[in-house]
Amino acid sequence: MEVWKTSKDLAVQIYKITSKGKFSHDYSLKDQIRRAAVSIPSNLAEGEESIFAKVSIKFFSIANASLAELRTQIEIAKEIGYINDSEYYTLSESMVILSRRINRLIQYRQKHQ
Repeated sequence: MEVWKTSKDLAVQIYKITSKGKFSHDYSLKDQIRRAAVSIPSNLAEGEESIFAKVSIKFFSIANASLAELRTQIEIAKEIGYINDSEYYTLSESMVILSRRINRLIQYRQKHQ
């Protein structure tokens, strides 16, 4: 599933970025942002494995909510100087693409219940 791969790659990026600089010492935000990032591919995988469309949609929606949480945390990290402009824009671009893909996946499952 391409959307899962994209989300997994985003989680790996998050782990790398939060392992360096000021971010590495802010254990609270680092832990929170990592949990949100890992939640996305995890919920996509759970949803994909379900044989019931309603259950799949529920997990895909949770993944989307985790993505919204991650967007907020990335915005905060940028504003407090934990990530630079380049990292911010790369992550933001990935999150926009991922959001579109998750929404399309939800719409597809809703139509094919």
